[in-house]
Amino acid sequence: MLKKRIIPSLLLKDSRMVKTIRFDQYRDTGHPITAARIYDAQRVDELVVLDIFASRENRGIFSDIVAHMSEECFMPLCVGGGIRTIEDIRMLLGRGADKVAINTAAVECDGLIRNASQAFGSSTIVVSIDVRRKENDRYEVFIRGGTEATGLDPVFWAKKAEKLGAGEIFLTSIDRDGTMSGLDIPLIHAVVAAVTIPVIASGGVGTLDDFRIGMEDGGASAVSAASIFHFTDQSPIKVRKYLVDRGVNVRA
Repeated sequence: MLKKRIIPSLLLKDSRMVKTIRFDQYRDTGHPITAARIYDAQRVDELVVLDIFASRENRGIFSDIVAHMSEECFMPLCVGGGIRTIEDIRMLLGRGADKVAINTAAVECDGLIRNASQAFGSSTIVVSIDVRRKENDRYEVFIRGGTEATGLDPVFWAKKAEKLGAGEIFLTSIDRDGTMSGLDIPLIHAVVAAVTIPVIASGGVGTLDDFRIGMEDGGASAVSAASIFHFTDQSPIKVRKYLVDRGVNVRA
């Protein structure tokens, strides 16, 4: 059985690291290279780095930061933000990324997921799905940093992304982002049940037990978090020990 993963995430804005609340209210949290070194020293399973303004500003990600991280850190890097073409993906992989996360362009650019997975392998292609809960308790996929509704249901879109060749889903609840109020387990469970590829759950982690709940109750293959590591005394090392002590199948 594949081990569950603990994945810190770094959000970039103007080459700095920020933390958001519901994809808004940006708060500077330091330099991404410094954070990456700390997480590398703590031997995290993977690091997700997302340039959250790249799609809104119609530009590519800060590739120099990716290259710097890959030179100094040995953990796998998943990088996203502003990826629109096969050439963008090739450039980021050449700068040291191990995976790329595609969000807006995955929805808007017909054939990008399929062409990318054929060119680089499905394990390299992560489809990032940002979701808001609607008034009728239904969910909707949003793009461009959570600013534009698509009309897509996240379960439908996750299934389609898998069929097109995505190797993984990075699922974020915009409503829970930065709130530390707990993961949206019904959302996670619905997407996990609909696909056979790994699902990384994100948005709302506030306690060590939220990792366990996301993995055991939600069925997520990995849980990604940021605020709990930025604003509390918890760390990936403490999370791993907590999960191991409770019999969760994570890397010891």
